[in-house]
Amino acid sequence: MHKFKITGDKENSKFFNEYLPKIFDRREASGLDDLLIGIRGLVIQVDHAETIKYLMELYLMTPYRLATTLKNSTHKIFILENNKSKNYPKLFILEPLVKSFSDEFTAIDCLYPKAKEKANARYIGEIFQTKNSAEVEKVLKSQEFRFQNPTDLKNAFLSNENFHVTLLSYFTNNVVIYTDSDLQDIESLNLGEPFHLTKDEEIELGKADEVHTKFELDKLVFGIDHLATRILCNEREDAILEFLCLSNYYFWGAYNIEESNSSTNICRNPNINNELLSPAKVFTANNTPFYVKTINGLPSPTEDFVRNLGKRMHHIAYEVEDGARPDGVKNIDYVVNKLISEKIPFLAQIIGECRDFPDLKQIFSKSSNYSLLITEYVQRCHGFEGFFTKNNVAYLTNAAGEDEKLKS
Repeated sequence: MHKFKITGDKENSKFFNEYLPKIFDRREASGLDDLLIGIRGLVIQVDHAETIKYLMELYLMTPYRLATTLKNSTHKIFILENNKSKNYPKLFILEPLVKSFSDEFTAIDCLYPKAKEKANARYIGEIFQTKNSAEVEKVLKSQEFRFQNPTDLKNAFLSNENFHVTLLSYFTNNVVIYTDSDLQDIESLNLGEPFHLTKDEEIELGKADEVHTKFELDKLVFGIDHLATRILCNEREDAILEFLCLSNYYFWGAYNIEESNSSTNICRNPNINNELLSPAKVFTANNTPFYVKTINGLPSPTEDFVRNLGKRMHHIAYEVEDGARPDGVKNIDYVVNKLISEKIPFLAQIIGECRDFPDLKQIFSKSSNYSLLITEYVQRCHGFEGFFTKNNVAYLTNAAGEDEKLKS
């Protein structure tokens, strides 16, 4: 792990620099690096009776399509696969069977003014494939990490015997789920009993798929590039180091975004050559906390998001194929324009030039009414390496901040 050179201009603390290599050493010595493979699934919960609307959104905007529908004692489970490759992570969309469903995630959402409006809508966590998930839990418990007791969980998906689930992170409010499965044989997981969509629901999803295909978005939008979580200023290093303890990822680097008074911090899986197989994990935090904003005059879009919605996943980024249409319009511009014509709202214009040199074009959608997640599109031009440019991310962060403010 020590062979990876850290990029960026963000100065980390003495504590961070001391413990980062020690965490890598402990992972290697304990066998975790060998036991952990990568992210195979993402778990998202929506409010009761809102899944079909969310799936229609996903059908329009992404390459994910419904593969399996199951029902357990607490949830309907909608499992989506990426049409580009079955090896890309699956989406597990959970919908409570009753509107009154409540668990620890609900309780956290109810603490925040904008989150409580959709108290069960949130990103829950990643599913990591392992070579031996019971051994992973044993190792992590020996390092003082805590795991859910399945009998205490109100969510029957998370209490499945094939999953080992951490307690909610103090720093991100997410969990990590470990399984021996590569999630290709869903039936073997015994997640629930099959059920069928209604004919009307199938028709609605078919219409969304038809639009996606008609515009040839199926040829342009690939898989998930990165997952971005927003956290508090003074918990930035803790969140990163905790995730590195729980995963086989390494710290790629961190950059200051002065215009937004924030930093962007990236962790990557070293065992892959394509982020779409196991997406990068991005953590964004203020450089100075909100409570000195009226003293130093600096903006606070990232921390305002946390104050309004809690520490949580902010956006999921999808890669768009590099290149342009026959008329010269860049692929990302074409994709966004077609989605706008279908009433998909975006926060601001596409940022980035993509002329004759390596560059990145990016844009944020508005947050979903159903998952509260933003969809980002990224087009890496001429072999651009990395996940952002400073100008791009400052622009996007500020645009999202304006949209996420509390309305008086």
